[in-house]
This record gives sequence, C-alpha cells and structure tokens, in this order.
Amino acid sequence: MHADHEHDDLHDRGLGFDLATLRARASQPARFERRSALKLLAGAGAGLLLVACGSDDQSTATTTTGDSTTTTAGGTTTTGSSGTSVDTIPQETGGPFPGDGTNGPNVLVESGIVRQDIRPSFGSYTGTAEGVPLTIDLTIVDAGTGAPLAGAAVYAWHCDRDGGYSLYSDGVTDQNYLRGVQEADDDGRLSFISVFPAAYSGRWPHVHFEVFNDLATATSAGTRLVTSQLALPEDVCATVYATTGYEQSVPNLAQTSLDRDMVFSDGYDAQLATVSGSVDAGMTATLTVGVS
Repeated sequence: MHADHEHDDLHDRGLGFDLATLRARASQPARFERRSALKLLAGAGAGLLLVACGSDDQSTATTTTGDSTTTTAGGTTTTGSSGTSVDTIPQETGGPFPGDGTNGPNVLVESGIVRQDIRPSFGSYTGTAEGVPLTIDLTIVDAGTGAPLAGAAVYAWHCDRDGGYSLYSDGVTDQNYLRGVQEADDDGRLSFISVFPAAYSGRWPHVHFEVFNDLATATSAGTRLVTSQLALPEDVCATVYATTGYEQSVPNLAQTSLDRDMVFSDGYDAQLATVSGSVDAGMTATLTVGVS
C-alpha cells in the first residue's frame, strides 16, 4: 500500500526565487500573472492550505471541435475548422513530481518516453500501473485562431491509483509509469492510454501536462509553451472511486472541491475535461488545449 505523503504542488525554493519568478512573468497576460503570483506568495508564506468541502456548481455549455460536439463547463467555444478563438489554457505549477528535469529526474531525455500507452514502466524499470482504464484525448490549438497546432508535443503525467507519483513517492521510486510524450497529428490531436488517477489529500483529481513546439524540443527538455493541468468531473470521479482499489480516494474527494482546489479555484472552464465511457469499458477524457 502506498505510504502517506504530502503532495504540495508549490515548489518551495525560497522567497528570492519567488520574487524573481514574479518579475520574469510580469510581461505575461494578467490572468497568468495573478494565478502565478497567488501561488508563489502562498508558497513563500504560510505554505499549503488544505482545501475543505465545497460544491462543484458550474454551468455547462457546448464545445464544437471540427465536426464533433462535446459538453464542457463555462461559456460556448467553437474551434477547429471554424477558426474561432478559444480560451487559453492557464499556466499552472508542474508540482513537486514533474520528472522533467526541473526537480530531480528527467524522463524526457530517456529512450522510450515517446509512447501512447503510459501504464507500464519503461527502460530499466518494470511494473504496470493498475486502475480503471482512461484514455486522455487532447487537441492542441492556437488560442487566437482555433487552428490546430500540428506537430506540437505533449508530456503528460499523473499519480497512480494509490496517489503516488512514480520516481518520487514511497513505494514507486523504482517505477516510471504514468509518464509519456506524444506528438499531435495534422488536426492537433493526440492521446494517451492510462488509468484513472486517485484523489489524494488536498488536491482535486487531475492530470499534469506540458506543451512543446515539437517532439524534438520535448525530448530534449527544451522550452515549454505552457505547463498546465486537466481537471476531472466530480460525478465521474465518484463513480470510479466506488470501485475496488480506489477506496482511499473516497474521503479525499469529499474533503475538497474544484471551487476550493489550490490550482483550479480561480477558474477551470478551460481545464475541465469531458469524460465518456464506463468503468467496465474504460473511460475517455477529452480536452481542447488553447495555447497562446
């Protein structure tokens, strides 16, 4: 069983680092600056405040991508062939367990990281993450035009069924599963085959990801266009967590909400995925990622 550990998604690198980061981001859009400033100042001060129970009460609207239609939270957005702009995905913390060389190990430069199925470990590691099957379908587009970013690359990672992050958490330091890179096709689409992540103490269930200009930049741990997180809907989480193996996620989910989560509390319309499927057949989480 995975040992208890604290998941603090704010890097504690000291006040000097925080102030320097704030100055570096001064030129970014206001919504990014405000979001980053709040988290950096929180990290430099009192630290992590665990969120309490709250409601997930967001209106839904239709999102059209190409010829397909899905339902998401927030306002109506049209993308794909229409050429209409979409919300820019917010910049978020990569957390303390990124595995991208910014905080310890770097899987991006390892042979085998480019893969669709991220359930097994790769390279010299062996082992496979267990849980309800989850396909993560992302469409990467230019936020200003809605045009697909063909050839963009995404590095995705998340915790396992027990709430542990491979390479970092007690019991899974000898694993590198649930981490992988994929390249977007001509329509800006890519997907990962994974398992549904747990809810751990203090955080809403989520998937981390980084977007790069291209595969070569991603696999050399180069400059990121954006680092963000995908949120999973409450009703779907409750359904999954009622199954065997996710028992510890039930009380953790009950103690937090999207509206009070440290990352999603200042708005998650552009980050809340649409999820279809079932526990038995597997689920698919779909999100359009607008990149500025």
